[in-house]
Amino acid sequence: MADYNYSHFQHLYFILTGIPGLEQKYYWMAFPLGAVYIIALSGNGIIISTIKSESSLHIPMYYFLCMLALADMGLALCTLPSMLGIFWFNYKFIAFDACLVQMYFIHTFSAIESGVLVAMAFDRVVAIWNPLRYSTILTNGVVYRTGAVILTRAACVVFPVPFLIKRLPFYRANTLSHSFCLHQDVMHLACASTRVNSLYGLIAVIFTKGSDSLSILLSYVFILWTVMAIASGEGRLKALNTCISHICAVLIFYVPLIGVSVIHRFGTQLSPLTHALLANAYLLVPPVLNPIVYTVKTKEIRRKITQAFVQTKVTAEC
Repeated sequence: MADYNYSHFQHLYFILTGIPGLEQKYYWMAFPLGAVYIIALSGNGIIISTIKSESSLHIPMYYFLCMLALADMGLALCTLPSMLGIFWFNYKFIAFDACLVQMYFIHTFSAIESGVLVAMAFDRVVAIWNPLRYSTILTNGVVYRTGAVILTRAACVVFPVPFLIKRLPFYRANTLSHSFCLHQDVMHLACASTRVNSLYGLIAVIFTKGSDSLSILLSYVFILWTVMAIASGEGRLKALNTCISHICAVLIFYVPLIGVSVIHRFGTQLSPLTHALLANAYLLVPPVLNPIVYTVKTKEIRRKITQAFVQTKVTAEC
């Protein structure tokens, strides 16, 4: 009977960890961290508003970019309460159920972003392989259905994860390794076998990010094969130049993701600081850098930012 009671016990809350070893500097780190969130939210917001207002951007490439910006904003908003709570107010507690909700949305938006990157790769394949049929292949209906499939897949694949965590007993350690809740991190604190969680987590990763990364790789193999068939060197460079932003976005998303996955499975001997920095990079780098990359490559977005800056300056002077 005692074992039965323990097996159904769960903590009321978890304790979040900021950046180990830098606790005395949280006050000074709070302002740069706030600036990072402002850049992430405002940058992606400008991309969405620009695509919405500029009729010249109403094409599949920028519709997918709008989806990417929405996913980045979702990722930033998921971690914002707990991150700012730690670094601004030194509040490190998160309720058990709130942790499960945050975990669900972090993994869901991450899966959505991965799916959008695949859609953007397919967009580049069509644009380079058969540009004359680009608008007839990627119609608005196809884009909307693709977005719906990406959203549905992410929501359904991640949906069992909080319930798999909910069934586990937690009656010993309750301190997490990061400033937010991740499935792997919470799972390691359980006081029972987590084989089902590990197996489902592996299946979910293979079905989403594993298959997505393979699809992106195959897309670029096909793109390179198509580009090499172009006679002129100028034409090849022009075709590849249209892929630079997307390649940067793929690297920005997958490099930190691979780093976090590797250290969670094989980096048990690494310092907690390494775990914390890589996890923060995994969730904060894409929302911050993606708007910068696409702003540099898209003149309409640059113009929108310039106009906003000038308007702000004029208002301040008045």
